[in-house]
Amino acid sequence: MRLAVPDLVSNSYFPAIAAVELGYLRDEGLDVEWELLFPVTDAAIALREGRIDYLAGCAHAPLYADSAWGEQKLLAALAQNMYWFLVVRPDLDVTRETLAKLHDVRIGAAPGPDLGLRRLLEAEGVDLAGAGVTIAPVAGVAGDVSFGVTAARALEEGRIDAFWANGMGTEVAVQRGVGKVVVDARRDGSAHSLYTFPALMTTDRTAAERPDEVAAVTRGVLRAQRELRRDPSLATRVGTALFPEMEAGLIAGLIERDGPFYEPAISPEAAAGLAGFARATGLTDRELSYDDIVAAGARELWQAS
Repeated sequence: MRLAVPDLVSNSYFPAIAAVELGYLRDEGLDVEWELLFPVTDAAIALREGRIDYLAGCAHAPLYADSAWGEQKLLAALAQNMYWFLVVRPDLDVTRETLAKLHDVRIGAAPGPDLGLRRLLEAEGVDLAGAGVTIAPVAGVAGDVSFGVTAARALEEGRIDAFWANGMGTEVAVQRGVGKVVVDARRDGSAHSLYTFPALMTTDRTAAERPDEVAAVTRGVLRAQRELRRDPSLATRVGTALFPEMEAGLIAGLIERDGPFYEPAISPEAAAGLAGFARATGLTDRELSYDDIVAAGARELWQAS
């Protein structure tokens, strides 16, 4: 079986990677391999087409494969709330309270996550075109690197003025002194935090044809959530095997910080926030219901965990 993630050297989808690397899926009797498939917009299409079996990505990803949402379903939240950071160069005179004053800046953001930033800034009163704010992918990002870490390097080199990316890229930029955090979407406390979240997903066809497998994959990933929340140092084992040295040293701290958000349940409020975000950004014109978004039977697995 193939489980894809759109970013590897990152905390964003770490419970899914850890479920493979720490043997929790093997303990469920499964032979699962993870693969890096960037960007998440392409990964969602690969899931729909059956080229992968499971995807750990942003919860709105299915809409890039089918604007009607189609035959993909969320199995669990990998963590709660929108999970990206807006990081700017240190000399940029902007704070969380003065986002509306952003002007003439180049912001690096990956396809998929970029929509969360666009919606957030527009809601804060930023006229992107009028203010000369550009949001675009960072040159040089391919399928074998982390978007956030690459964005931090681009910020350091002056190729961009800001980036919107994961906690790992944010931490690298802050520790190197090349960036400051303006928005922490997960902890923002506003409606923006409910736009999307990291999720495990599959297709209706897989769920119908292999229900025991789907349940086992979900249980293994939820076990990784629980164990990482209990003992964040487990993340170092995974990071040492897969990440560069600096990032391997940072991952346990990031996972410990994310631990309070490691809750697999997708609440009606979270689903409604996702549906509203999808309509507001033009990803769909449908009124998505909870059952459109969340796989049948998923709630029983969350409760059992």
